[in-house]
Amino acid sequence: MAVVVGVRDGAGERRDVRAPAAWVRGYTRGLVALDAAAAGMSGAVTHQLHFQGRVEEPSAAAHAGLSLALPLLWVAVVGLGGGYARRFLGVGTEEFRRVLGAGVVLTAAAAIAGFAALPVLARGFVLVALPATVLASLVLRYGWRKRLHRLRRSGRCMGGAVVVGHREAVAGLIRQLRGEPYHGMRVVGACLPGGGEGRGAAAVDGVPVLGGFSDAAEAAARAGAETVAVLACPEMDGVELRRLAWRLEKCGTDLTVAPALMEVAGPRTTIRAVAGLPLLHVEHPELEGARRVVKGLFDRAAAGAALLLLAPVFAVLAAAVKAADGGPVFFRQTRVGKDGAHFPLVKFRTMVPAAEEMKSGLLGANEHDGVLFKMRADPRVTSVGAWLRRYSLDELPQLVNVVRGEMSLVGPRPPLPEEVARYGRDVRRRLVVKPGMTGLWQVSGRSDLSWEESVRLDLRYVENWSLTLDVQILWKTWSAVIRGAGAY
Repeated sequence: MAVVVGVRDGAGERRDVRAPAAWVRGYTRGLVALDAAAAGMSGAVTHQLHFQGRVEEPSAAAHAGLSLALPLLWVAVVGLGGGYARRFLGVGTEEFRRVLGAGVVLTAAAAIAGFAALPVLARGFVLVALPATVLASLVLRYGWRKRLHRLRRSGRCMGGAVVVGHREAVAGLIRQLRGEPYHGMRVVGACLPGGGEGRGAAAVDGVPVLGGFSDAAEAAARAGAETVAVLACPEMDGVELRRLAWRLEKCGTDLTVAPALMEVAGPRTTIRAVAGLPLLHVEHPELEGARRVVKGLFDRAAAGAALLLLAPVFAVLAAAVKAADGGPVFFRQTRVGKDGAHFPLVKFRTMVPAAEEMKSGLLGANEHDGVLFKMRADPRVTSVGAWLRRYSLDELPQLVNVVRGEMSLVGPRPPLPEEVARYGRDVRRRLVVKPGMTGLWQVSGRSDLSWEESVRLDLRYVENWSLTLDVQILWKTWSAVIRGAGAY
């Protein structure tokens, strides 16, 4: 829990300043140490490569001095660039963007200041030491973040939050944060509208109700919460939000406000001041155009390269499938792609040859809560097929679908025609982009997700896709596949 210290402002009114929690201070000190170590190692390696033990050269002493100063300089530039800001720690890509930005600034400064005075010295730093420092910092920070995520999965290093909103919305946020503990936020209380929903009302998904909307600041102070999260609701208009912000300012508690468009985020949203009002401007998603062409080229090039590199793996897996029961190696099934177009999806066969005919007799054993059919112990799955499914190796032949332009590397899950026939109007939004071999559904739980959660993740991807997001999902897919969780 964070420590609150009372101070007086310029008007003599008491104002509490909330000190960072112990884990935040420790985590930040770790980042500083890692950045300094990255710079120190990069400077030492650059010095060794440049002089190779020839310390008698006139510039050797100056180069050594720069190498010794680089850790302090790097930490200072990262700090000035916001690389240690608390709100970026542990989640999202902004922390890494800040580090990259600091690297660009430092590299440009070294190039401008150093080339005129010490051309050879500056060249070594600009071309070797500084890029190596940035790369090493990013790698070390990524490992440090993964350690934090492991701690958060065990319930440590979490921040408390009081959520303000209607019961259904609050319950949805509670479930989402419990399912994604790496965000580092634990809901410790709820404030609901109306006197009948005030303090002492029935708990929301196990979280106590601490009062009504007007009690949010006091409820956060009682619960020791670091954040008050306000969900979209008509009762909390601009005036009420401003008053809440004033009350929270006095107790040092953060305020976050969720817009009505919950699944729209990132580059598509900007704040525009119109007539003194901060309006949220929402760009239309880029469903066509140059960025889509670039995505298509990237997909096909990466898939083609993967097919060449994985050819020996394909041969081994094909032999294993064939040897299991003598049936066909590949399984082809009609799926629905972009704009409702049908295409033949290709996979390594994981079920007995008569699996489709057996499905009708197993519908009563469906363990999924939506239009999908899923069974943890599906009797149609072969022993080799179960292993292939666990590590998603059965999906590798879909690289052929990507090369043919029917699928993307990243996108919504490719549905069956009978599933699409049961889609509602909103769910059909998934079909405005190509389906993917992996996606947010793959890295967020796979078959363990509910139908509603799968749809929500697919729609979030459609609304916020970018090549950067694709790369992030591809990177996370490796760990999701290795864990094998939710695959059946």
